[in-house]
Amino acid sequence: MKLTFLGTGTSQGVPVILEPVPPTLDLNDRRNWRNRCCAHLEIDGAHLQIDAGQEFRMACLAYGVPAVDYFFLTHEHSDHILGMDDLRQFCRSRDGNAIPVYSTWEGCRRVEMIFDYAIRARSHDGYMALQTFVAPEEFVLPSGTRVQTCLLPHGRVQTLGLVFTEAATGRRIAYYTDCHDLTPEAMRLARGADLLVLDALHQKPHPTHLHIAKAVKIAQELGAKETYFTHLTRSVNHASVDAQLPEDIHLAYDGLVVTGE
Repeated sequence: MKLTFLGTGTSQGVPVILEPVPPTLDLNDRRNWRNRCCAHLEIDGAHLQIDAGQEFRMACLAYGVPAVDYFFLTHEHSDHILGMDDLRQFCRSRDGNAIPVYSTWEGCRRVEMIFDYAIRARSHDGYMALQTFVAPEEFVLPSGTRVQTCLLPHGRVQTLGLVFTEAATGRRIAYYTDCHDLTPEAMRLARGADLLVLDALHQKPHPTHLHIAKAVKIAQELGAKETYFTHLTRSVNHASVDAQLPEDIHLAYDGLVVTGE
């Protein structure tokens, strides 16, 4: 199991266009430069892409993403979906076969609306081919990975929570981004995971996202071996905030690779 954070920033990225840089944010520290939130998971010999923000292409080049076998869209917001057109190269490497896309019902409809030209079983012209599926509560990928899903509250939207269990080792990773709370089912699925990725926008409470203090409380209750916070704003300076977190809880950053061991 290998998880690469391709982006750990909020919807506008960090730093933000035309916004003054907070005096507490050290831009000499590359960990404070954040793409829109997405991640790449290598598990049981397969390559799973979780979301694709606007910098997806650049992140693939920077961090060496070699393939995408399955795509998981957590929800339909632009910072998670608008990089999907760059999946076309990964379709070519699959001999034109469509990439399966798993999401919520709303997420699937948004993909079909934005990328209507790509909804097909095969690509014969070198462009993208996608097949959308509303993610079941539980299913097993052909590679053997067990996938469990749940819905997370994100303001008026529901986000797809994801828990992957590696067939080869039994290790579990829970990926919960863009949520202002966890449901009892989400808590049950993630409890005792080897690796937990959790939304943690900034220090102050927010109506659609977890803030850091609440995320810490949830992480401690879940008791994962390792926890990483993502979807961070420009108010979060990596070095100073990370140093204040409890043991085994950390801020993620673009390019970070974790194995859940």
